[in-house]
Amino acid sequence: MKLINIGFGNIVSANRLIAIVGPESAPIKRIIQDARDRGFLVDATYGRRTRAVLIADSGHVILSAVQPETVANRLTVKEVDEETEDEE
Repeated sequence: MKLINIGFGNIVSANRLIAIVGPESAPIKRIIQDARDRGFLVDATYGRRTRAVLIADSGHVILSAVQPETVANRLTVKEVDEETEDEE
């Protein structure tokens, strides 16, 4: 199981993520509101501004205060490290 840090010590399963997007567009704002209404919203921003929206295959929507690029880089660095360990 691959885990990824999304800020402030919060960790999610990278295997369950479908998308990492910014919160600015109207469709993403609707996805956030729908998840809130259904009880599937996880707010991991600790009161800070939402900078990344993570969408999981379970229908959960996770809000993070970390930039989407940062989350994606943490994911790719983790994958490269695991491939290096497998070769050794």
